[in-house]
Amino acid sequence: MKILVAMTGKDPDLWLPLLRGALPDAEIRSWADGDDLPADYALVWKPAPEVLTGRVHLKAIVNMGAGVDAMLDLHCSHPGAIPEGVPIYRLEDAGMAIQMVEYATYATLRHFRSFDEYEFQRRERLWQPLSPRVASDVVVGVMGLGSLGAAVASRLALLGMEVRGYSRSHKSIDGVLSFSGTEQFESFLHGVHVLINLLPNTADTRNVLGKGTFSLLGRGAYIVNLARGVHLVENDLLDAIHTGQVAGAMLDVFREEPLPASHPFWDEHRITITPHISAQTMPGESVRQVAEKIRAIEDARVPTGRVDLCRGY
Repeated sequence: MKILVAMTGKDPDLWLPLLRGALPDAEIRSWADGDDLPADYALVWKPAPEVLTGRVHLKAIVNMGAGVDAMLDLHCSHPGAIPEGVPIYRLEDAGMAIQMVEYATYATLRHFRSFDEYEFQRRERLWQPLSPRVASDVVVGVMGLGSLGAAVASRLALLGMEVRGYSRSHKSIDGVLSFSGTEQFESFLHGVHVLINLLPNTADTRNVLGKGTFSLLGRGAYIVNLARGVHLVENDLLDAIHTGQVAGAMLDVFREEPLPASHPFWDEHRITITPHISAQTMPGESVRQVAEKIRAIEDARVPTGRVDLCRGY
C-alpha cells in the first residue's frame, strides 16, 4: 500500500513518523515536485493542483482537517485537478470537539456572567456590580450541527439555558430544540441571546451573519463565530454593535488572516479576538482517524466523513 502525503503548512517531521507508526505496512512518502509515482491514498492539506492531477487510480483522498475549504477552492479554480470519482474523506473530530466545546462554553458564560463588561470596567477603574441573569432565561442558538456543533449544543444544554440548534436537515440532540431548513431559520433566530456559528462554508451560508440575521436576535445579543470569516459581514456587525442590537462578539475566524493591524475590530472593545485557535487539529488523534479510514477501505467497508463537493462539506 502506497500513501502520498502533501500537507502545506504542516511539519512532515511531525506527521510522517506518526503515520508510519499507525500504518507500519504502508509505504509512505512526502510529495515533491514532479512526483508521478503510483499511490493508493493521498493525505492532503491545501494541496497544490499538481499533487492530485491525473491520479485517477487513488482509492481515496483524505483531507487532513475538518474544514474542506481548500479542496472546494481547488475544485472550482482548477477543474479536473481532483480526479473524478475518487472519494474524499475529511477528519470528523481529531480532538477538536472538546476544544470547541470549551471555547463556546467560555464565550457563552463570558457574556452571560457579564465578564466582558467587567473587563471593560477594570480598564476604566470602575466598581459597578451589574444585575445578575438567570440561566433559564437565556436562549443560545447553535448554527451547524455537525460533529462539532452537536457537541457544543449538547454541552451547553447542561448549563440550564434554552439551547436551539439549526442545521440543513433535522437533527435530534437531547436537550436541544432542533430547527432545520430555510423555512425555519427565522424562527430559530427569533429572540436568541447568544448566537454561535459552526456552519460549513457554502454558497448558501456565506454572509449569514449579517444585518438580517442580527435584526431577528434578542436585543443585546452576543455573536460567537467559530466557523469561517466569510460567514460574517464585518460592517454589519460593527453597525449592530453601535446601535446596541448586538452587545458584542467573540471572533476566532476572519476574512483576512492574520487580521490586519489596521482592522477596525481591534479598536472595538466589545469584540474579543482570538487567532483561529478555537479547535486545532491534534496530530495523534488525526492519524488514528486516518488509519481507521484506510483500514475500512482496505476491508471493503465504507468510512464515515465522506465529502460532497457539490454540497460543500
